[in-house]
Amino acid sequence: MAIVYDEAEKVFLLNTQNTTYAIAITDETFLCHLYYGKKIQDSHIRYLLKEDESPYVPSVNKRETNSFLDMFPMEYPETGMGDYRESAFCVRNVEGHRASQCGYRHHVIKNGKPEISGLPATFASDEECSTLYLYCEDEVLQLQLCLMYSVFEKEDIITRSVTAENYGKQPLYIEKILSACLDVEDRNFEWVSLHGTWARERHIQAMPIAVGRQNVASFKGESSHQEHPFIALATKGATQDVGEIYAMHFVYSGNFLAQIEKNAFHMLRMTMGIHPEGFTWKLEPGGCFATPEVVMTYSAEGYGKMTHNLHELYRRHLIRSAYLHKDRPILINNWEATYFEFDEKKLLDIAKQAARLGIEMFVLDDGWFGKRNKDDSSLGDWNVNLEKIPGGLHKLSQELKALGLKFGIWMEPEMISPDSELYRKHPDWAIQIPGRDITQSRAQYVLDLSRQEIVDYVYEQIAKILHSAEISYLKWDMNRQLTTIGSMGLVADRQGELFHRYVLGVYQLQERLIREFPDLLLENCSGGGARFDPGMLYYSPQIWCSDDTDAIERLAIQEGTAMLYPLSCIGAHVSVCPNHAVGRVTPLETRGHVAMAGTFGYELDVTKLSEEEKEEIHKQIVCYHRYKELIREGDYIRLLSMQKGDRADAWMVVDKLKNRALVWCVRGLNIPNDKGFFLRLKGLDVESKYHIDEKQYSADVLMNCGIRIKPADKDFVSNIFYLERQTK
Repeated sequence: MAIVYDEAEKVFLLNTQNTTYAIAITDETFLCHLYYGKKIQDSHIRYLLKEDESPYVPSVNKRETNSFLDMFPMEYPETGMGDYRESAFCVRNVEGHRASQCGYRHHVIKNGKPEISGLPATFASDEECSTLYLYCEDEVLQLQLCLMYSVFEKEDIITRSVTAENYGKQPLYIEKILSACLDVEDRNFEWVSLHGTWARERHIQAMPIAVGRQNVASFKGESSHQEHPFIALATKGATQDVGEIYAMHFVYSGNFLAQIEKNAFHMLRMTMGIHPEGFTWKLEPGGCFATPEVVMTYSAEGYGKMTHNLHELYRRHLIRSAYLHKDRPILINNWEATYFEFDEKKLLDIAKQAARLGIEMFVLDDGWFGKRNKDDSSLGDWNVNLEKIPGGLHKLSQELKALGLKFGIWMEPEMISPDSELYRKHPDWAIQIPGRDITQSRAQYVLDLSRQEIVDYVYEQIAKILHSAEISYLKWDMNRQLTTIGSMGLVADRQGELFHRYVLGVYQLQERLIREFPDLLLENCSGGGARFDPGMLYYSPQIWCSDDTDAIERLAIQEGTAMLYPLSCIGAHVSVCPNHAVGRVTPLETRGHVAMAGTFGYELDVTKLSEEEKEEIHKQIVCYHRYKELIREGDYIRLLSMQKGDRADAWMVVDKLKNRALVWCVRGLNIPNDKGFFLRLKGLDVESKYHIDEKQYSADVLMNCGIRIKPADKDFVSNIFYLERQTK
């Protein structure tokens, strides 16, 4: 069974195929963490609590309760009663006191998995998942917490979330409510995170753990370019195949805190949830608050197993789109080709050439609406600029259809320009603090999506555009963070709810969108990759990875992204050189190879390409069609990383039956007098033979000896190798 309760021992075992998570109940009704690691069968593990040692167990040594609380491995630590480490929960009552102590009351074990109202979350059938509900109460506050653990056996995943319910007669104010906590002994762990900024998101970072608190976080109103809602503990020197990994990933698109704390006793506390900065939630009598979900996994086989677990969970139990297992059209986006300088003729010239090359969709980016000739006006005024597109979107979509192209469009629904008809009519709709200037970013403000009337208006505008033409794809952008945090629609003691209510508004919009337009291919974006998180995947099967389309910079960005997300989620395009973000010149072949490790498309003016370049693009399109199912469905395996000092970046995908594989290898600057090297593969059927370029190799030879990577004759050279298992 996935969840077992030993009543005599008062121990819960949460079992996946390869792991066990153990929780115990003390006589004082504390819930404590016992164990997380390789699968165990025996529930007789209470000795791990060291209950026989003073000053443990307040019932025996009450005078040292403070010491007990400050050392005990709490399953869900609270504020104000003596545990001075990072808490997961802080609540204030109407008298202003901040303290709670919720003791275990009862539990329920059910097959399946509950939805979390208004929030994205993993889903599963009764056969695929079981859930443990631990109910805890504070009788003084008349508050109930429910800790929920859903066990995905096949994926080696446990998800966690929390609900808080006020069953008293006075309101309570939640000031912190994280979704998960994990207390473990330090075993010379490092902590791992993804960091960056605009145009260089999600670079992998591993750091020693010092005594004290170290974290990654965002309080920008989105998960952010700078940090990512992921954190892991890894044994020192862990590789793709060796070492222990404890990972947490947050299914949320707003402010987050992911933290490691090491105390003087070499205990580590790992926490994750909504960032408490600027957060307060008024919990009325009878009210309930639900946290977003944390995805948690343990790997005893290095980063590769962690990656596999997360990829499988997201493909099977998070992404809902009809495009999950469906071919996605190769698109061309006009942004880097034209920016705001276009008319209908220019768009059709690009489209005609694109259709000849085999591209399948034309996407019209920013500048098609209002008076949008640069980025300082018209957001919120979603009416077609008839000077640029005289026939409107319907006529344009029909002309594209006649060329054999589908039509997609860009919108930024969450924003409003100061220079717009909408702002002149509704200045109070922008997020703002009375008496203060509203902070501008990219010459725009943010609409207050905590207010239902604004959510409804925004949705009507999106739906109006989508109904006006044959539109198959929507790129949903968000080009700035939230500042001057105030809502004209919230009373004083609810202003601390704005950040979270804003995210709930975004989720409501996208939920309504995919329900009314189930065949729409939705791609989320936020100034590139500022909102690339599991929460967004619940609504869109792909997310624009970064505004930096340089193939070499993309290696680091896509490596960090692919560590957590399937390749089919990663928006990746081929762009022009010199690259618009970094000025680098990279072979067109390499740009194509890197973009194929994603959703694949183009972002350049194909009318300006040479015949040789057009021929290369046509060749890339043929290549991608041959391998697209393998790339979309296959298991991703990282082989080499230039970011970690290897001489190349290399990765591969292998289908579930190990019949086919595709291998990428990309090198950086050319090395003088280079003799090449051998690239060792992984994940093949060791008893089989594989064909590569009409030659036959044994799998054990390919994995232990490798394939030949010949010397490069120029910078940034790449190769793709296709392997097919020999039929018997």
